[in-house]
Amino acid sequence: MRLKTIVLLVVFWLSTVVLWAEYNTTSVSVERQTLIAGLVEKRERIEKELTENNIWSKVYSNYHIYKELEKQKVLLLVRIKNIEEKLRLSKEEEEDLKHKHVDLDTISGKLLLLKEYEEDPFKKFLTPPHIDIIPKVQNPFAVISALSYKENLESDQEEYMARYISLQQIMEKFQELQIVVQKLIIFYPSSHVYQAELEDTKSQIETFTPVIDIFKTTKNVYSKKIDEIQHNLRLEVQREIERSIVIGGIIVFFVFLLFLSKYLVKRYMSDNDRFYTINKALTLSFFTILIFTLLLAYIENVSYLVTILGFASAGIAIAMKDWFMSLMGWMTIVLGGSIHVGDRLKFVRDGVEYVGDIVDISMLRMTMHEDVTLTSYMINRRSGRIVFIPNNFIFTDMIANYSHAGLKTVWDGIDFMITFDSDIQKASSIGKEVARKYSKGYTDMTRKQLNKLRSQYGIRNTNVEPRVWTLIEPYGMKISVWYLTNSFATLTLRSTISAEIIRRINEEESIKLAFPSQSIYIDQSVPKPMPQEPKMPINEEKPYANT
Repeated sequence: MRLKTIVLLVVFWLSTVVLWAEYNTTSVSVERQTLIAGLVEKRERIEKELTENNIWSKVYSNYHIYKELEKQKVLLLVRIKNIEEKLRLSKEEEEDLKHKHVDLDTISGKLLLLKEYEEDPFKKFLTPPHIDIIPKVQNPFAVISALSYKENLESDQEEYMARYISLQQIMEKFQELQIVVQKLIIFYPSSHVYQAELEDTKSQIETFTPVIDIFKTTKNVYSKKIDEIQHNLRLEVQREIERSIVIGGIIVFFVFLLFLSKYLVKRYMSDNDRFYTINKALTLSFFTILIFTLLLAYIENVSYLVTILGFASAGIAIAMKDWFMSLMGWMTIVLGGSIHVGDRLKFVRDGVEYVGDIVDISMLRMTMHEDVTLTSYMINRRSGRIVFIPNNFIFTDMIANYSHAGLKTVWDGIDFMITFDSDIQKASSIGKEVARKYSKGYTDMTRKQLNKLRSQYGIRNTNVEPRVWTLIEPYGMKISVWYLTNSFATLTLRSTISAEIIRRINEEESIKLAFPSQSIYIDQSVPKPMPQEPKMPINEEKPYANT
């Protein structure tokens, strides 16, 4: 009984051990399959990431294909050589030789297409972007170019860094794939597929390890160079902005000074002509200062500029001498003060007379507006034109100024003819009385102005009273009456005095106007005029007044 119990216990224990062993075997098998499935899935995922959207894998794949094709070509050449060395070839060998030549041509074509992967296929990816010529920030406009250049550098640097990051990531994937394949080989030690994949992964790691080392060194050098360029550009931009602010402040100061000067001149100067001249001189001075300020601020080598301008101006002066003469004429006009805006000028060119008012004086020409004058009445018979007079004409042509130095009066004369038997003294007296009456205001004005000009010019004859001359002409006695009148309105006073003289003469019976006529005496002596009582001479001027 006791023995039976022991046997039952032993049988139970053995059954328990067998059941436990079977359970453990089943459990281990399930865990193993789960682990293998996870490794296989991870391997597939890594391989998919390596093949999709990864330029490095594609480059390596092409490089690997090129090397394999080279090996195939070498083996194929050896086989072709062995067949061709035989003295006699069977039909099968001839056909095989033809196929091998076809295969050789195909492989050679593929190698030609993959020629760029023959040596160092990663060179173009490792080479950093080309750095263009660094712009020099020497003016405000160059700041925009510098900022654009800086943005391009940053963009190129980011793209280059993205390449490096992608290379690091693919290296990590290869290392991860190597570990996964090694684990799979533990479970399938006789699998040739995993063994070949492990060797290929190791080969890729060996290929990319020096590549990433070179890339890292090149990246560091390129980054330092980019940082240095950006630092220098930042300093140059900052310096240029500071200089622009200073120059802008100077320009604003001169603009304020210009407007202040114009305001004071306009407020305290009543002479419009002088105001116009001073206003234009202020504007010209401002722009001259502005140009010189900008030249001195933005031209590094001023002496070089002066040398270049010296040689250039020599040739330009010959080709454009009229322009330079006009500039010289403008300087003479402005500095000499002989002509001002508002003056009335008489200008003769090629036999044509122009009389008008100067409305503008530029660096190359004077602009004159014709008025209705005695010249228009007697010669041109037209007026109102805008005449442009080059400034260099003041050196070659005679230009008369009717209103120089504030002297805005001129002498004008009216001639009328009386018969020989008329009362000459009475006619002369009428002409002088009428001229004195209507020109008195201009006479007084001229006397004051001439007294002022005597300190500036050697004026000796200051007689401003109306003058009358009696002259013998073929058809009678000419009475020439001269008086002072407004330079800008000679015809107005001339018309008034002419009408008054004719009216007064018509009232006198002893005075008759003469016309071109002839008297014919046949067999008769020429009658002599009746003697008249002597009268006091009407011309009371000083002896030199009628010269």
